Formats: sequence, C-alpha cells, structure tokens
Amino acid sequence: MGFLAATGRAFLVFLEATGRLALFTASAVSHCVRPPFYPRQILRQMIDIGYYSLPVVGLTALFTGMVLALQSYSGFSRFQAEGAIATVVVLSVTRELGPVLAGLMVAGRIGAAMAAEIGTMRVTEQIDALSTLSTNPFKYLVAPRLLAGLCMLPLLVVVADIIGVFGGFLVGVYRLDFNASSYINRTWEFLQPLDVISGLVKAAVFGFVISLMGCYHGYHSKGGAQGVGAATTNAVVSASIMLLVTNYLITGLFFSTK
Repeated sequence: MGFLAATGRAFLVFLEATGRLALFTASAVSHCVRPPFYPRQILRQMIDIGYYSLPVVGLTALFTGMVLALQSYSGFSRFQAEGAIATVVVLSVTRELGPVLAGLMVAGRIGAAMAAEIGTMRVTEQIDALSTLSTNPFKYLVAPRLLAGLCMLPLLVVVADIIGVFGGFLVGVYRLDFNASSYINRTWEFLQPLDVISGLVKAAVFGFVISLMGCYHGYHSKGGAQGVGAATTNAVVSASIMLLVTNYLITGLFFSTK
C-alpha cells in the first residue's frame, strides 16, 4: 500500500502543478492582449532576448552548419551522393536545427535570467510591493516577457538559419572543394517556403514557452536564495523539455504523412 500511496501522491502533485501552470498561462495570455501595456518594459525585454542572444545563437548556428556539412559528406560519400549535401544542410537547419538549437540556447540564457530576476523579486517581496502600488505583476513582469519572447525568437531563428547555411557553404566550398555557384543553386533548388515557415512557427512557440517557464517558476519561487536557485534550474529544465515536446508536435502538424 505504501507504493500505491506514493504513486497516488505523486500523481496528485502532478495534477496540481499542471492546473497551476494552466491557470498561470491563461492569466498571462489574457493580460498580454488587454491594456494597459508597458512599451518600455517590452522594448527592454526584446533587446535582452534578441540582441544580447545574437552572439551565442550565431556561433551555435555557424558551427552546427559546418559540422553538418562535414558529417553529411562523410556519410553521403559512401553512396556517391555528395551533391545532396547542400540540400541536407539547408533543410536540416531551417526545419529543425535552427529553431531547436536557438531555442535551447535562449532557454539556457533567458529562461534562467527571467526565473532568477522574478524569483528574487518574489522572495524580497517586491512583487507584493507592486500590488500595493496598484501595479498588476502580470502586466508589468510577465506580459512584456511573453510578448518579447514571442516576437524575438523568430528573428533570432532567421539569423540562425542564414548563419547555419553559410557555415555549410564555407565547409562545402573551401574544405570539400565544391563549386560555389553550384552549391548555392542546389541550396535554392530544393528549399520551399514551408520549410522556413515551419521553423519560424516553431520559433514563436518556443519563445512563448521559454518566457512562460521562466516567469512561472520565478513567480512561484519561495524559500530565499535556495528557492531562487531551484526555480532557475526548474525553468531551464522544464523549458527545454517542453521545447522538445512541442517541436515534435509542430513537426507532426506540418510534415505528417498519411
């Protein structure tokens, strides 16, 4: 009976956390579409999420594209299919690697920062002070971060796609001795708008999920510095897991075959 009791207790805790997250999400989304808005806070978060994340996202995309070209060549050369390397690089980067890697990098950087900042405000009672001053914490803290994440992740992914494909081009032309014009033609020949659109849709969803997890865990943190540390860790882990789950669901939605 002890095992059954522990299982039931864990299941109830899971249901409680799921319900709390659903209510938090509904309240946050409702505040995102209803005035008043705080343009200065939104712009600050957009700069923090987008501009300051460019170096890590760009480096990740560049070396991912380069490694992908090398690995594709080593595999395709066994089947005399080296000409497909440009196609594989551009489709892999735009469909999957660009959005997923950019999302994971931003989750590690921004999700942790959001959870730490809001968590510190929670344990030091600054959120309670906002309520005392008739400022809704969801309006001032949560909504700007959700809107900024929703807007900036697609822009970051566009940059990651360009840099990733450029990394594959560098390896293909200067390391594998491909013809530059032929490589570019193969890249454009098989790239379709749906490939880019699916990646941008993923990026928008990832930005919302990352911001939501960071705000949620920071908003519900407790217990001083130790609680803020736990909230930061939980924000990164939960955002990464949900990012991978939603990535599969969106991929199935766009590219499912009957």
